[in-house]
Amino acid sequence: MNIGRLSMLLLFTALTASCGESEPQSGGGNNTAEPITDDLTVSDSELADNPFRKNWETPFGVPPFAEISTDDYLPAVKKALQELRADIDAIVGNPEAPTFSNTIVPLEVSGESLDKVAATFSNITGTDTDDELRALQTQIYPMLTRESDAIALNPVLYERVKAVFDARESLNLGEQEARLLELTHRSFVRAGAAFAPEVKAQIAAINEEISRLTTQFAQNLLLETKAFKLVLKTEAETAGLSSDFKAAIYDDAQNAWVVGLNRSAYESFMVQSTNRSLREKLFNGYRLRGAAGERDNGPIAIKIAQLRAKRAALMGYESHAHYILEYNMAKTPKGAEDFLLRVWRPGLAQAKRERADMQAMMGETTFAAWDWWHLAEKLRLARYDLDENITKPYFKLENVQQGAFAMANKLFGLSFEQADVAGWNPVVVSFDVKDRAGEHLGLFMTDMYARDSKRGGAWMSSYRSASNINGERIRPLITNNMNLPKPPEGEPTLMRFSDVETLFHEFGHGLHGLMTQIDYPSFSGVDGPRDYTEFPAQILEHWVSQPEMLEMYATHYKTGEVIPTELVEKIRRAANHNQGFYTTEYVAASLLDLAWHSLTAAEAANITDARAFEKQVLDGYGLIPEIEPRYRSQYFSHIFAGGYSAGYYAYLWSEILDADGFNAFKQAEDIWDPKLAARLQKWVYEAGGLKPAGELYRNFRGQDPSIEPLLEGRGFTTE
Repeated sequence: MNIGRLSMLLLFTALTASCGESEPQSGGGNNTAEPITDDLTVSDSELADNPFRKNWETPFGVPPFAEISTDDYLPAVKKALQELRADIDAIVGNPEAPTFSNTIVPLEVSGESLDKVAATFSNITGTDTDDELRALQTQIYPMLTRESDAIALNPVLYERVKAVFDARESLNLGEQEARLLELTHRSFVRAGAAFAPEVKAQIAAINEEISRLTTQFAQNLLLETKAFKLVLKTEAETAGLSSDFKAAIYDDAQNAWVVGLNRSAYESFMVQSTNRSLREKLFNGYRLRGAAGERDNGPIAIKIAQLRAKRAALMGYESHAHYILEYNMAKTPKGAEDFLLRVWRPGLAQAKRERADMQAMMGETTFAAWDWWHLAEKLRLARYDLDENITKPYFKLENVQQGAFAMANKLFGLSFEQADVAGWNPVVVSFDVKDRAGEHLGLFMTDMYARDSKRGGAWMSSYRSASNINGERIRPLITNNMNLPKPPEGEPTLMRFSDVETLFHEFGHGLHGLMTQIDYPSFSGVDGPRDYTEFPAQILEHWVSQPEMLEMYATHYKTGEVIPTELVEKIRRAANHNQGFYTTEYVAASLLDLAWHSLTAAEAANITDARAFEKQVLDGYGLIPEIEPRYRSQYFSHIFAGGYSAGYYAYLWSEILDADGFNAFKQAEDIWDPKLAARLQKWVYEAGGLKPAGELYRNFRGQDPSIEPLLEGRGFTTE
């Protein structure tokens, strides 16, 4: 198992294959890996009926979800780790001189059974977790981290990889083989394989502690999010709420309307509710999650930042951000910050104008942060005559999904046919995806609804990666997840326009995973630096509101009427409404992320209060008090429990690419231009991490990207 792949399973991308060429000096003198103390003993009886030890005779080879119990995971993980160790021992103990075929390929295909169980476990704990699974996470993830380090820091294994890498010019490798060798070697260097034994031991200890803390952070956040409920029982408490939203949040057991903290329900309430005191209560419930008590994530965030800074120092980097960004498109923390500030300045200025407009609406009452969503919607209605409740009937979930499929068909020749596949939850709907020639491309599984057992947000994931090693063509199992409120039985799921954009965004990630034509899992599918991997998702958002596209999917759920032209024009004209707010809250979070991860080890050691540090950073950039960063530190799971540390800016950086990339279609005066679509398919969706990100983009676009389309798209004056 390539160590970058194992790291991605853990969501700890600090150890993935995105690192520098220069190698630290080797400590030498130690020819054996440090032994791992995990007890992997597992009895035959524990494995006798374990579904992970069987061949899955299911449609498309999906996990047999109904047969898997919580008790199956730990024995399966232990047995899979035994097999992974045997795979690694065979490579290390090979008496023959290291070659690509006896070292790099066996490493890439090692740990097949671990891929199987770890992918299933990580997905299920994200969508349908419980107390038992949370307890297992605290056992399993540290075990996987220790195993990853044992592989990455094995000196004999590293010397074999290095020997092949040093001989690369004479090996006459194919393009994909050369890239695999480059990334495999790089991942070992990045993990610290060339350091002295005592340094490697420190790195391994830090990695294990980070694994424990990030798991705790995520679990605290899920429990905090689940714990908060705004219970509404009177007309005064539900004033302003639309009938469909009320129907979606009604709880029969409580005989009341209940609003939780999933983002879609939160925003809907903040927009619609005319009860100001309840808006304030929900606002504070959202922003104060994980900020106090036994599930306070502030101290955990501090400790994670300190450990990352210490690890970076051990590895010769000024900060964790310098380590992470070395192979990103931004290159350095200053490069990322300078870019963010180019957008921050006009965005903040626009936000202040928006604040002034809404304060004028308030009269003598002082405008506050919990008024922003509500009054911004009133302004949109007044300025553009655009009411969310008028547009939602045209955005029925199933129609929107079919629109996304139709877009993929026109651009790339793909077809989607609903498949009879048992998913991990009854709401899961799956589709057999075929390419232009009618060949199976992958399975696309969708889980669209919020529930207490599911983490918040929207994301793409996979149960199986694509590969084609030694002619064994394996196609991926890709998932898209959202958190839409589930309507009452028999009622349609009607979406806000922002949710429609999110669906197309995640679908873009899904296509990146489905369409890959890379043979090696380490860089197939969704691969590349963070400030590139959002590009394939974000560019598809541009199709959402194109008139030709809306005609294909935006039909009234009752009448079948295509969305009227005048309503489309209103959507277009209102596209940049409240853009100052959206830009400011996002960039504030991105700057906060960079601030946490640009700390030196000495600076990080002096942080004692997460909120005080956060406030100091954001006040320094001039954030106005009426806007919160999109994520405050204690619930910033992207960076403290996910793979975006020092990389949350990536969404905006990728917007340079998607705005510039879609501009090519605009210049061609054809959003379906076949030549552009073919280049987009070949060099973006099919190419994975075949080349550095900038080269992939230039191969598609024919030039470097320009920031001007991004600024113009947000309604800001270019500098």
